[in-house]
Amino acid sequence: MVTKKAYKFWFCTGSQDLYGDACLKKVAEHSKIIVEKLNESGVLPYEVVWKPTLITNALIRQTFNEANVDDECAGVITWMHTFSPAKSWILGLQEYRKPLLHLHTQFNEEIPYDSIDMDFMNENQSAHGDREYGHIVTRMGIERKVVVGHWSDVAVQEKIASWMSTAIGVIESSHVRVMRVADNMRNVAVTEGDKVEAQLKFGWEVDTYPVNEIAECVAAVSESDTNALVDEYYDKYDILLEGRDPEEFKKHVAVQAQIEIGFERFLEEKNYQAIVTHFGDLGALKQLPGLAIQRLEEKGYGFGAEGDWKVAAMVRLMKIMTAGKKDAKGTSMLEDYTYNLVKGKEGILQAHMLEICPSIADGPISIKCQPLSMGDREDPARLVFTSKEGPGIATSLIDMGNRFRLIINEVDCKKVEKPMPKLPVATAFWTPKPDMYTGAEAWILAGGAHHTAFSYDLTSEQMVDWADAMGIESVVINDSTTIPAFKNELRWNSIYYR
Repeated sequence: MVTKKAYKFWFCTGSQDLYGDACLKKVAEHSKIIVEKLNESGVLPYEVVWKPTLITNALIRQTFNEANVDDECAGVITWMHTFSPAKSWILGLQEYRKPLLHLHTQFNEEIPYDSIDMDFMNENQSAHGDREYGHIVTRMGIERKVVVGHWSDVAVQEKIASWMSTAIGVIESSHVRVMRVADNMRNVAVTEGDKVEAQLKFGWEVDTYPVNEIAECVAAVSESDTNALVDEYYDKYDILLEGRDPEEFKKHVAVQAQIEIGFERFLEEKNYQAIVTHFGDLGALKQLPGLAIQRLEEKGYGFGAEGDWKVAAMVRLMKIMTAGKKDAKGTSMLEDYTYNLVKGKEGILQAHMLEICPSIADGPISIKCQPLSMGDREDPARLVFTSKEGPGIATSLIDMGNRFRLIINEVDCKKVEKPMPKLPVATAFWTPKPDMYTGAEAWILAGGAHHTAFSYDLTSEQMVDWADAMGIESVVINDSTTIPAFKNELRWNSIYYR
């Protein structure tokens, strides 16, 4: 389901014809070298494509419009090698609709003290040209990422690479379609929101299907297909019978296999990339989807529980943003369940009834079959594991009534102090930054939900950049957060985003 698409990023260099053909030839040579070296660096997750030097209004406009209609182009990187009069960029920038990065660099790393003359100054004046270009982008109110430093610096290349993942999230957002099985959990506020405004802001399509329509697709799955997937489960995961009859246990597992196949076929046929379910409306389904949803999440589908379509869409986006990332640690829907408030051991136990993605698992993954009071169905099979250790981010996209707000909390994931043998669900345990008490207070003040889209593989900066590109409010809770300053930030934002 999640495959790293063959996106590319165009490299556009600005100049003008004032300095003659010899200068323009060097400008082109230099920009080609930069592109070549960036692609050879091994740091960037996507290919950079060199474009001819932009020196006229017509060529700039043409290039940006070509980028708009090229499905492989996920964004444009701009750099002014020389001085490029910014009025030449106005029409192209007005019509451009994809992510934009302004790379403020120069070809040479060091001033050539012994040989520098006016010819060199005219040819290498990025400090001059990039300020002219930066002015017009700011005056036009266009959102962009600015990266400053020498193009050969690994730190600069890593910033470009990070932005590329964010740009993919911006591009892919307009392709996210969420299928809601039934509707929102009754009387719950934070999982709801304005779906029309979400489509206007993010491009998301959020549709609802009666549960029995998808249940019919599940029922149509053949016994042979179901048994083949059950065999795959038994090969891949540990089986924890815990006293249950092996054949009876296997029948429960087979129900989830049939649900996985049926759901995935329905999603593919209808072209959806995310799904939500609700334990209160299961229709003809024999079990609440558990193991089935966990497997779909691992394949790259977004998921939100109890009708939470915003989390489903965010999980999908965060998965596609990290697709193909080397040594990725995983992305999942999670839920705040219960606290440990022992001094020095504070943290939040994260889990859900069943549906945590195994991409975040550390160590063995087991199948258990246990009763579940919610849903009023037979005992569902689920994958059980504990999550990895390390830093991550928990995000919550909420509808404030007049705007969307993305809340981002940096967290430290760790192992729980003791095993929890009677808890038959996948779990994570983290301490929010800057500490348990400040982090929780700030989250509540911001209106954060109990469901989160969590990832080990994205940074708060990337998600802020995504929110900026979408034109929505974002707030970050991290090591530098204090409650007085955070309250003021929320107050200021309420005026700015009114």
